[in-house]
Amino acid sequence: MITAIVLIDADVHQIPETAQAVADIPGVEEVYSCAGDVDLIAKIRVRDHEQIAEVVTGKINRLPGVRHSATHIAFRSYSSSAVEGGFSIGEE
Repeated sequence: MITAIVLIDADVHQIPETAQAVADIPGVEEVYSCAGDVDLIAKIRVRDHEQIAEVVTGKINRLPGVRHSATHIAFRSYSSSAVEGGFSIGEE
């Protein structure tokens, strides 16, 4: 599986509706409304790069409330337990 993180700038008057529309797209696992440089962050998990293109350019970027998006492909994932375990190697 390929994981992509999509940072989305949305129309300020349509953020909740846009977030729900993004969340309803197959391949989108989670959508977060957040403060900061972007309005929404979507986590996408699909089988191949072709599907990322379909989800992002074919679906997300065509939604009425989406003004701009930037997609980041994940190389690896780390959980908090994996990160903590890495720091305790060799400790007793």
